Amino acid sequence: MAANVAANLAEKVLGSGQSDVTTGVANPSVDISKFADTNVKMKALTWISKNDVQITETYKPKIVNPGDVILKVTGSTICGSDLHLLHGAVVQMQNGDILGHEFCGIVDEVGPEVKNVTPGKRYVASFQIACGKCRFCQQNLSSQCDRTNDSTVQNIMYGSRTAGLFGFSHFTGGYAGGQAEYVRVPYGDVNLLELPDDVPDEKGLYLSDVLATSYHAVQDTRVYPKDTVAIWGAGPVGLMAAMLAQKNGASKVILIDNNWRLEYAKKKLPGIDTIDYTALPRGKTVTAAIHEMVPGGVDAAIECVAGEYAKGWAHYFEMLLGLETDTSEIINEMITSTRKFGRCGITGAYAGYTNHFNIGSLMERGIRLIGNGQAPVHKYWKELLEMIQKKEIDPTIMLTHRIPLEDVAKAYKKFDQRKESDGIMKIFVETKFSAPRAANTPELTRM
Repeated sequence: MAANVAANLAEKVLGSGQSDVTTGVANPSVDISKFADTNVKMKALTWISKNDVQITETYKPKIVNPGDVILKVTGSTICGSDLHLLHGAVVQMQNGDILGHEFCGIVDEVGPEVKNVTPGKRYVASFQIACGKCRFCQQNLSSQCDRTNDSTVQNIMYGSRTAGLFGFSHFTGGYAGGQAEYVRVPYGDVNLLELPDDVPDEKGLYLSDVLATSYHAVQDTRVYPKDTVAIWGAGPVGLMAAMLAQKNGASKVILIDNNWRLEYAKKKLPGIDTIDYTALPRGKTVTAAIHEMVPGGVDAAIECVAGEYAKGWAHYFEMLLGLETDTSEIINEMITSTRKFGRCGITGAYAGYTNHFNIGSLMERGIRLIGNGQAPVHKYWKELLEMIQKKEIDPTIMLTHRIPLEDVAKAYKKFDQRKESDGIMKIFVETKFSAPRAANTPELTRM
């Protein structure tokens, strides 16, 4: 929390940078007259402090910029990245910020400059906010948009700013998220994709992040036909990355984790291999296990976990004491588990700096270390939508629960605990605007 306080203070003292759209509206109640429609109250999940999120009553957002769209949310979900916010691992969070970066819904209002979005129709939103005009957006590299994030702190830490993100701290622009009944979508013509009638919300929702993120991990790390692939993390992103690696023609896919999700993955994706690192014999490493399965190492390794989860005491205490923000343990395992001149892609979120990085193995064996970055959703979502329509992929294989918005705070805790008795892989969060559930998807349950 000290880092969060310091980052917020630094932003206040230094001042924010330039953005072409109104930022810092993660909580419309901060300036009710400017940002909120006080005629309509709504429920939303808000960040209170570290390890404390709550459903609160606030106001419906209103159109602030002429390209804005107001969406009635019909579906949202919880992402592993949301847990980083819960844990306080991402700086520049503020009390009352509305969370949630994956959502879909029905258009309620449009600004005067919106041309291609129609009120009453269903759309899925990209988790990142792109302007559509800068040099990165022109290449469909929307996650690196130059014009939607004004965080000075990020600019200093990273050398330049990434795109603004919904519901993901003032470090990424301070935009209210979609774990709410309404949400404001800047540049609506750019950041909304219409959902056809044959794609229900329970499938279309996941185009907002998890599908694009998984596909980008596979494509950007360059998984080729007949490749051997190891994926760290058997959560939703890891599961979808394994599915898409198989679709790309990988000859062997190995999932590494330490819980029940490995068995879940084997049931959903026949043919994958798994390693439970907690079940390895004393003294045997993940790298040794992989080299037994693939002599010489895999062609490609993909990280789908994140840097906040230390495995050993050294990194645990170094992060606790502020000596690093992220552990290098998984990245080091990836490097030593990959063949010479192989490829390692990092998709899990890393916030800042790490210690004990095995740069020697990276350099001497010619390993390509690829920061996949936040996935550029706009590059992939039309292609992925077509795959869903053709039944080439089915995102509902990760869907285990459907809950009401009122239970999301409880779901955060259970999702974080990863208990087999709860069996939570991916959640569909419904609101009062949601359609009846689609066939062959989970029934509504309470947490």
